[in-house]
Amino acid sequence: MDSVIRALQPYFERIPSVERPKGHVHFKEKFAWTAAILLLYFILTNVPVFGLSPQSIDIFAAYRALFAGKTGSILALGIGPIVTASIILQLLVGAGIVKLDLTDPDDQAAYQDFQRFLVFVMIAVEALPQIAGGLLKPDLNLAAQLGVSPSVIAFLIFVQLFIGGVLIVYMDEVVSKWGIGSGVSLFILAGISQSIIIGLFNWVTPPNSKLPAGIIPRWIWIAQNYPVNSLLTGSGIMFFLLEGGILALITTAAIILLVVFFEGTRVEIPLAHAAARGARGRFPIKLIYASVLPMIFVRALQANIVAFGRILYSKGVTVFGEYVQNTPVSGVLYFLSPIRSPYDWVPALVKTKGAAFAAIPDWMIFAHLLVDATILIVGGIVFAWFWVETSGMDAKTVASQIAKSGMQIPGFRKSPQILEKVLARYIPKVTILGGAIIGILTLIANMLGTIGHVSGTGLLLAVSIAYKFYEDLAKEQLTEMHPLIRKMLGEET
Repeated sequence: MDSVIRALQPYFERIPSVERPKGHVHFKEKFAWTAAILLLYFILTNVPVFGLSPQSIDIFAAYRALFAGKTGSILALGIGPIVTASIILQLLVGAGIVKLDLTDPDDQAAYQDFQRFLVFVMIAVEALPQIAGGLLKPDLNLAAQLGVSPSVIAFLIFVQLFIGGVLIVYMDEVVSKWGIGSGVSLFILAGISQSIIIGLFNWVTPPNSKLPAGIIPRWIWIAQNYPVNSLLTGSGIMFFLLEGGILALITTAAIILLVVFFEGTRVEIPLAHAAARGARGRFPIKLIYASVLPMIFVRALQANIVAFGRILYSKGVTVFGEYVQNTPVSGVLYFLSPIRSPYDWVPALVKTKGAAFAAIPDWMIFAHLLVDATILIVGGIVFAWFWVETSGMDAKTVASQIAKSGMQIPGFRKSPQILEKVLARYIPKVTILGGAIIGILTLIANMLGTIGHVSGTGLLLAVSIAYKFYEDLAKEQLTEMHPLIRKMLGEET
């Protein structure tokens, strides 16, 4: 397959891409590009899809914060196609089906060009089944008013979703090449932060509920309608913890503190410059070495499987499981669906969600929790390993980069092979340990619930991305003040 990719690379190269800057981009310009793209992102999430029926079903509703999309907008697909394409390529490379040496510039270029092509394919693949499966429905009244067939409106819906998916791809490229950090990370952080703020302050009462959606308005409502004596009982305390959002608030605060702690835990390899005496530094190997991005891959894989099952169910195929709205309640897809709150794994709470959920046996509920825990922990380790091996974070690639910058470990011979041996003592171990830790933290956050229902994965991503964005800002300011550091890091001046 790698030979096919190389043969088709001249065609993949013709796909338009954002040109890389030819020289150093100053910090103010990078910040301006990042802010402009962020503003454009918020504008586009408020542009509705023309001709979409209000009766449409959003199968990715539970993953909106994670996929940086918004229901009913032209950015409804969010970063889903980008993540899915990355998952497919990582699995192909990791399994040896695609044999590309990502340390070779030519193979790396072929990988990136094919990934861009695959992203465009996945935009169509994720949009078409939802329209063809009758989940994203054309507005029949609008079709009648315009005097056109509903299939014409359905085609317009697909075109708008495709354009939105393409815009996300190029907005990501602009931030990655001209801005600060990654566009994908920026959109995730923006979407999750927005959900958390809404989860805190939203005073609107959802349908079929007597409590406001936001935690703080809920407290005000509870204070006005519940006497203190009733809240001090066992059932009152449970009501305040769950419905009052106290448990979600405590979980969110605890997870934020834990992620910051683990992000700051690292092994530092001392380095010295061979040519410049006194020029010393350290190469940090974080405990969460692969960051929390592998969790996106785990949840994206689950989301695509559950969404595909929902499409099959809408066509009358129930062998894999039956659904209530977007949630599977039986079959293999019930076990593969993610845990999102105590209402998904505590039997007494599960059974309060409706008749279909009340019929689920207790053993299935606990098995569901066990399967999700296994997916998160094992998946976190596997995808962390793939991410390190395919993104140039492995010991061999890092050693080569350090050697090219003129740095070496004091007391060791100046050789990439020596550097690789030292780094190999730490990187594989922290990759596995970090992947497992992120999986466990995600599981705990999902079990207890979070503010704004952003999910444990979303919360971990937001904290990690914000921490990384802070580090990127500090690095940009440092290299702006000291051009020599920029040269040592291998950046163009």
